[in-house]
Amino acid sequence: MAQIIFVTGGARSGKSSFAENRAAEFGENLGYLATARALDGEMEERVKQHQQRRGAEWHTTEEPIRLAAALAGCDGRHQVILVDCVTLWLSNLMFFYEDSAKPCEAPIDADLQALESTLQRMVTPVILVSNEVGMGIVPENKLARQFRDIAGRTNQFLAALADEVHVVISGIPLQLK
Repeated sequence: MAQIIFVTGGARSGKSSFAENRAAEFGENLGYLATARALDGEMEERVKQHQQRRGAEWHTTEEPIRLAAALAGCDGRHQVILVDCVTLWLSNLMFFYEDSAKPCEAPIDADLQALESTLQRMVTPVILVSNEVGMGIVPENKLARQFRDIAGRTNQFLAALADEVHVVISGIPLQLK
């Protein structure tokens, strides 16, 4: 199994920049697996800023739903693969599964099991970036609470799998594991 590095933190904490710098330590031929969907102008601008900051040395794959399959497809092609970000992937999954009559937790759990299986077979190191969304007030609506709970369980799951875990607060990374 390849090295797994998990990076978490709040919104605009500097976690993506830290993860990009950590990835650069692996050398050239950097893989970037983007889970974001640019559904409006503001998100398009955020994606553009991330792309400009990374530069041309990154090879980007975009996949908002099938993360495990996309990772497997990138395995062995890069020195490291940076996944940014897990919480956007979870949000995408929640909306993807919301059309079904059953709750989204079970299919998301299946996707997490597929991700774990893929990570265990990887030869390329993987850096996973995720938001720490549970440190604020309890959301007032059911969907937001459900998202917070799914993201919290996912972060615990991925941190347990990881060889290294970092939290970034106010631009300062702290290694937890």
